[in-house]
Amino acid sequence: MLLIPAIDLKDGHCVRLKQGEMDDATVFSEEPAAMARHWIDQGARRLHLVDLNGAFAGKPKNGAAIRAITDEVGDDIPVQLGGGIRDLDTIETYLDNGISYVIIGTAAVKNPGFLHDACSAFPGHIIVGLDARDGKVAVDGWSKLTGHDVIDLAKKFEDYGVESVIYTDIGRDGMLSGVNIEATVRLAQALRIPVIASGGVASLSDIDALCAVEGEGIMGAITGRAIYEGSLDFAAGQARADELNGQTA
Repeated sequence: MLLIPAIDLKDGHCVRLKQGEMDDATVFSEEPAAMARHWIDQGARRLHLVDLNGAFAGKPKNGAAIRAITDEVGDDIPVQLGGGIRDLDTIETYLDNGISYVIIGTAAVKNPGFLHDACSAFPGHIIVGLDARDGKVAVDGWSKLTGHDVIDLAKKFEDYGVESVIYTDIGRDGMLSGVNIEATVRLAQALRIPVIASGGVASLSDIDALCAVEGEGIMGAITGRAIYEGSLDFAAGQARADELNGQTA
């Protein structure tokens, strides 16, 4: 079970949002590259980046900060990135510049053909991000709820060849209210590819709960606000996950 620190980028800074609201952002660092190094030093084995401005603009907006992070990380650990990725050229540029996995969210739902093309062009490097509330997928920075069932859509995208699915319960993200284990397990059981949990990871008890169902196909969990505000000690959390899974860091 990987515990994956989130570095959400807004105007070049590392921030966290509550409920996806751009106007409700807390700045945690003005040096995202230094934050990336901090999490690696704490034992992170993957990083999760989000270009928040890009997600809302529909095109990359935090290129300098992203490049600084990939330069800092080098080949140490994989980095996955989402936000504003709408064309194959953007994906190619990110992969060439050190990003390991590109996350496609809103564009996958609105333009499935683009996702299909991306999976064909860059096999093994495309992750789909599905944000849902009450089992229905949301798009456009969570501002619009669609009629798509999250499991049906995930199975369709699995057939396209996505590497994994990031599942975010948008009712819990940034609220430190715990992971929606039931919904995450239900999705993982329906798929052959791994699921990465996101939204609400707040404490060691959440890690305990996720590790208990890892065998259902949940490979990791993204955590943000909890590790920045201190309700979850990242190093202790990853150590707990490794211990529960009989691994050594």
